[in-house]
Amino acid sequence: MKIFTSIFTIVLISALTFSCAQSQDNGDTEEMMEGEMSSAVQFSKAHQRDNEEARTSPNAAVTQTIGTTPITITYGRPGVKGRTIFGDLEAYGEIWRTGANESTVITFPKDVTIEGQSLKAGTYSLYTVPGEDSWTIVFNSNFSWGTQYDENQDVLRVDVDPQTAPAMEQFMIYFQDVTDSSAEIVLHWNETKVPFTVEL
Repeated sequence: MKIFTSIFTIVLISALTFSCAQSQDNGDTEEMMEGEMSSAVQFSKAHQRDNEEARTSPNAAVTQTIGTTPITITYGRPGVKGRTIFGDLEAYGEIWRTGANESTVITFPKDVTIEGQSLKAGTYSLYTVPGEDSWTIVFNSNFSWGTQYDENQDVLRVDVDPQTAPAMEQFMIYFQDVTDSSAEIVLHWNETKVPFTVEL
């Protein structure tokens, strides 16, 4: 029993030592992510209500690691529900929160390029301006409920082309064509999808 206890103790100490070493190696990245997410988390908590009922447009989150860098997006998922979406519910040429409920929020722990344009590490609200032939992807530094959009808080805008896609009832954001240094982020709702490229 004493031998077993000694072995267990050695294994436990070794595991804790390894864990501490890993934590130290990742400390800078974790601290930066926590700091960058703080504004978004505070905003989200401020809008939480006791005994909140299930939302019509449920919240979702997706995280994709590119190389060693995790990119996280949180957003609401509205449904089509028989409606005409782009060009009607979401008018062409008008700013859209790119989801439902609170701001859609995206976090980059490291500097990236979006469609070849530089964007500093940080947490941003993700807006879009839908169009028939071109969409504008907007990274903004303000978080809000609904579309309380402030153009003065824009950090980056890029233009991309929409594509026809299989019908998607609930709005969805996902990653595709992931490599060690890049990926496409896809906005997909109804029969429209809008991919844009992020590179480290």
